[in-house]
Formats: sequence, C-alpha cells, structure tokens
Amino acid sequence: MNVFDHYEFDHHEQVVFCHDEDSGLYAIVAIHNTNLGPGAGGCRMWQYDSFDDAVTDALRLSKGMSYKSALAGLPCGGGKSVIIANSRSLQGEAREKVLRAFGRFIQSLGGRYWVAEDVGISVEDIAIVAEECDYVFGVPEGTGDPSPVTARGVFEGIRAAVKYKFGTDLNGIRVAVQGVGHVGYTVCQHLHDAGAELIVTDINQDSVAAVVNDFGATAVALNDIYAADVDVYAPCALGATINDNTIPQLKAKIVAGAANNQLKEARHGQILHDMGILYAPDYVINGGGMINASGDIVGEYDYDETIERVVKIYDTLLEIWAESDASNRPPHEIADMIAERRLYNTQEVLTPAGN
Repeated sequence: MNVFDHYEFDHHEQVVFCHDEDSGLYAIVAIHNTNLGPGAGGCRMWQYDSFDDAVTDALRLSKGMSYKSALAGLPCGGGKSVIIANSRSLQGEAREKVLRAFGRFIQSLGGRYWVAEDVGISVEDIAIVAEECDYVFGVPEGTGDPSPVTARGVFEGIRAAVKYKFGTDLNGIRVAVQGVGHVGYTVCQHLHDAGAELIVTDINQDSVAAVVNDFGATAVALNDIYAADVDVYAPCALGATINDNTIPQLKAKIVAGAANNQLKEARHGQILHDMGILYAPDYVINGGGMINASGDIVGEYDYDETIERVVKIYDTLLEIWAESDASNRPPHEIADMIAERRLYNTQEVLTPAGN
C-alpha cells in the first residue's frame, strides 16, 4: 500500500524506512508533526505479522505522540519508531548491532526525531542507541526509566475516573489490569495501596505471578479479562483492545489504562460513549512518562515539578469529561479537538452532537 493512501496517514511530515544489511535491521520512523517542537516518541521492537502492520503501528503511534505532547503542554511534536524483530529472541551481540545501526539512522535525521524506550526496548537498549545518536531521551544518566512516572499518571487518571463516574475513592473498586509489565506492575501497586481489588492477565506468567504474590491479585486467562466482573478495565499492554469483539463483553463502566491506541477505530469511542462507559483518552492518561522524559529534550529536569505536572492529569481528564457531557461528544473527540487547536493553532467551537 502507498503510505500516502494508508488509512492511518494523517498529514505525517516524514516516514523513513530503515534497513541495514550487516545487522539485519528493518525499522520504520514516523514523524507526525513538529509544529510545537521535535518529533518525540519511543521505539517499539515487535515481530509484526506483516510489514503493513508495522507501518500502521508507526503511523498511529506517532500521531498519538503529537496529541500527547500537545495535551501535556510540552514543547515537543510527535514521532514514533518500530524495529521489526522478536525482542525476546534477538539478544547479545546481534541485538547490539541492530540497536547501533538504528541509532545511526536516528542520528541522520538531525534532531527532527528524538527516541526513547517502548515495548520490547529497555532503558539499557536505549543507552546503546545513545552511543550512536545525540537525540535520545529517557536515558539512565538523564531522566531515567519513564515507566514509574507513566504509572503514576495512569493511577491518577483511574482515580479521577472513579471519582467522576461513581463519586467514590478507589477503596473496594475492582480493576482488571491487562498487562503487568514495567508500567502495569506499578499501576497495580498504586491501586493496591489505595484499596482496590485487582484482576490481572499478561502473556508473561512470571509477571502475573509477581502481581498475584505482591498484591493479592486474581489472575485470569488472556481472553477472560474483558468479561471480568469489574468496575474498571485498564488496558496496559498493546493497543486496539477496544474493538467490535471485546466491547460486548465489557462489564466495566470505565476504560482507563496505560496502553497506546486503545480504540481500534475512532467509532469504538463513540460506542463506549453511547453505552455509558467512561473512557479516559489514552494519550492523556498515559502522558506521565512523556512529561518526565521530555526533560532530556528541553535540557531541564526537576523530579518534584515533574510529579506536580503528572498529578494534573487528574484535572485534565475531569475537564475533558465535563466537556464531553456538556456537548454529548465522546471524550476522545474532545481530547483530539483540544490537541488539534494547540498543534494547528485553530479555534474550533464545540457544539453539541447533532447541531
């Protein structure tokens, strides 16, 4: 498919296809928008089912980063990269060669795109990339691993959602957490400390066992998480888990989690809205990591100030939901409108749906 005709292409400024024969690297870098600053976003290492799937992921994720930075008030644009490889099997010298080749490609972009870790890529991996590239953020000697700060923002978002929907705190609230890796585990820790009951699943059984042992969570099979009898469904793994197959299974009245691109299609956000299920737009609730890591890009970092900004995710979501109810538009549309105003300096006026 011609990338310009791709259904996820949205005025992307640049899409770079990277191949290094010596290392075997195949990667895609998508830069969505640089109006507010350099495109910034993590690199994902994943064995995609097809090359088209990799392109789709890069395009969707990069647009999400533009919106995420805009909603967080950061001087950054949106970009994302994917390395097409099996992160579990690509190890040792072979992995290092791929990462170094990737870093050289990022360097060649001259700062239009800054890269950090994402699914399948560790902070240690990014440190290797940084040896070949000046445009890396979230490195150990800088702001460090963004996962704990991402998790804090997600926790604040879930807390806000429960307050908005049920008028209560988290004590006794049942939360289904899908994906308990670096971010998901810490989200579970915060929720447990606040008195929530946890139902969890993950493809990695060691990760599941850790959450069960540490927080008394109940483990369920991968596909059983959607129909769990819970108040909140928190997707914290890969995206597109809100779709035609999963929505009819949901018993939760809130969808709020760390994953990117949770809605498979925009219409699924409208379906949730029509069903009375409160949705926390993903790039708003999971913006904590980007708020934290952006300190490496702007050259200034203060942890306490960063946490203050992350905690404000609570208030940002309350404002989005209030506007959603006032205009009868789904929350993802409200968030998009606010982000687009900031990205393109437009002044759309919100009107109730149907007017």
